[in-house]
Amino acid sequence: MQSTVLNRRQWLQIGVAGAAGLVAGSVLPRTVSAATPNPLFKISLAEWSLHRALFGKSDQKIDHLDFAKIAKQDFGIDAVEYVNQFFSDKAKDLTYLTEMKTRAADLGVRSVLIMIDREGNLGDPDDTRRTQAVENHKKWVEAAAFLGCHSIRVNAASAGTWEEQVSLAADGLARLTNFAEGHNLNVIVENHGGLSSNGKWLTEVIRRVDHPHCGTLPDFGNFRIKDGEFYDRYVGVEEMMPYAKAVSAKTYDFDAQGNEVAIDYLKMMKIVLANHYHGYVGIEYEGKGLSEFEGIRKSKALLERVRGELAKNNA
Repeated sequence: MQSTVLNRRQWLQIGVAGAAGLVAGSVLPRTVSAATPNPLFKISLAEWSLHRALFGKSDQKIDHLDFAKIAKQDFGIDAVEYVNQFFSDKAKDLTYLTEMKTRAADLGVRSVLIMIDREGNLGDPDDTRRTQAVENHKKWVEAAAFLGCHSIRVNAASAGTWEEQVSLAADGLARLTNFAEGHNLNVIVENHGGLSSNGKWLTEVIRRVDHPHCGTLPDFGNFRIKDGEFYDRYVGVEEMMPYAKAVSAKTYDFDAQGNEVAIDYLKMMKIVLANHYHGYVGIEYEGKGLSEFEGIRKSKALLERVRGELAKNNA
């Protein structure tokens, strides 16, 4: 496959064209289109669920370009959440991104978001490094817009006092969000360790940014602040949900009845729905007791069962 790398002007043209083609619900994906039957929430698949297979560390080795096909054909899931680590050098490769987009479209699979890691800390105390982190993320905004995603997921890592980290993270996020707005894209922050796993801190950062294109991605499992210190997962999700534009359904292990052993999914999804969120809930299996494929199947079955129970209660 011949590689085509875009210059800045070409990317801007594609970003604007791509944004014009997105429906409004893709920018603020809290509700389902009125033209389709309205499930309480929709299910997507986070690529990290298959990270061992993608890194070649399991018996079921797969290629990133086959992710959409596997989501649809193996699991019956028609929406995917990419992770930039699996195509880290392709953010500006139009040929590669077009192949991703075409494969997903041919299968009727929607590209929901890209999770971004290893591009610098948006709350870095050093002004130069913080600015560089913002610049590093911009190519992923452009790639996500081209693929038809509604968001990129970023981290809000920083250092210093509580207030210093709020200010620094808000600065980096605000600058990136202003850029993303021009591409009709959201910048959403996951609770991902450190103070970002403290719901009060993260929501204060989002309030400080004060932009409709900046929000949260509550993850049910990432509430370890540091060794020996954990934030209450239910409190954290409840605090973040008013700003949520995506939700990450983390799973680790299951009991004989198919329930997640560490997370009360019925309780958690009641919190999600109480905040009028009816968008995508992304499966992110991180367990080791099952194969990744079996873990994903059990995660999907759990979400479908919980959705059915809640729909019956709301009927």
